[in-house]
Amino acid sequence: MMRRLISSGSSFEQIAGYSRAVVEGEWVFVSGTTGYDYGTMTIADDVEAQTHQAFRNIAQALAQADCTLDDVVRVHYYLTREAYFRQIAPIFGEYFAKARPAATALICALVEPAMKIEIEVTARRPGAGVSARGAQSSYPPGRT
Repeated sequence: MMRRLISSGSSFEQIAGYSRAVVEGEWVFVSGTTGYDYGTMTIADDVEAQTHQAFRNIAQALAQADCTLDDVVRVHYYLTREAYFRQIAPIFGEYFAKARPAATALICALVEPAMKIEIEVTARRPGAGVSARGAQSSYPPGRT
């Protein structure tokens, strides 16, 4: 099984030693993703705009792994304020209307005060995981 690393182009990935996403067989693990616009390295002030940008960033990483948001099976939302949840939950529903992944939301501090949300997802690549004999492969990768 070959591991493939996906980068957003952010210099912070090199500094901190991580990838935007890792493709491991049929699984795609997308790192916690904030509302930064990687092209301009700016972040909007409001949580709704940050949420939409985070989903655009995640969708771009998934596309590089031959996936879409519809392939997401697990999502973690990290919010800096409890009040944000009710405000942006409908946005989550827009992006995951079809996938309906297992989800967890946590209230916590993030690494920069400007960040209001961080989203981490796990996706399963379409058509992956079924061997020639029709058996499903295991999760997590490498475990039987």
